[in-house]
Amino acid sequence: MLDRFKGFWQGVVLMPFVKLFIKWGVSPDTVTFVGTVGVAAGALIFFPMGELLIGVLFITAFVFSDLIDGKMARELDRRSTFGSFWDSTLDRIGDGAIFGGLALYFANTNEGDSYLYLCLTFYCLVMGSVTSYARAKAESLGLDARGGLAERADRLVSILVMTGLGALFDLPILMYLTLWVLAVANTYTVIFRVDKVRRQALAADAERDAAEAAGQGGPDAPPTA
Repeated sequence: MLDRFKGFWQGVVLMPFVKLFIKWGVSPDTVTFVGTVGVAAGALIFFPMGELLIGVLFITAFVFSDLIDGKMARELDRRSTFGSFWDSTLDRIGDGAIFGGLALYFANTNEGDSYLYLCLTFYCLVMGSVTSYARAKAESLGLDARGGLAERADRLVSILVMTGLGALFDLPILMYLTLWVLAVANTYTVIFRVDKVRRQALAADAERDAAEAAGQGGPDAPPTA
């Protein structure tokens, strides 16, 4: 859902940073790396300490690098296969750091439901990774696994915004509810993508088998006993 607003952020809000980094000669890959390091540092340093609001603000300062690097590459007319791989790989590190930092926060908290939300955070982390992997693997097979309820932008923005607001107004229920929603959304998205790929794969396999059968039964096919 939030991916629909990517053009506005890249073309309007973040464009001054894009032009500035290009002027300085900074490469998109460098922006990707620095952004990931900043996100991981903010999540793994501040969240386990219980400084949720500071952590969210720190992460927010770096998380937009994921939009800036792509816009920089297009402005520079760079079509880098490695850049795409680099960006996707570091995205997984950033995602893991955010949910891993929250898991460490719950591990260090003595509230009654800490263990429950520790497990729920790990579940969101794993299912979020599976969501991204399912799409990547499907595309490597020439299939389409896009769609579902929880794209990467939706997951990150929702958990960061609600964690920050919960810390700001002392309403941790906002973070708790978001984790439950993400758990359901991630589960649905994984099931949706697996089923979508399954239907495409079955159709492709049936088409291949039909083509092979037609080839074996054609005029040049050897006689059968």
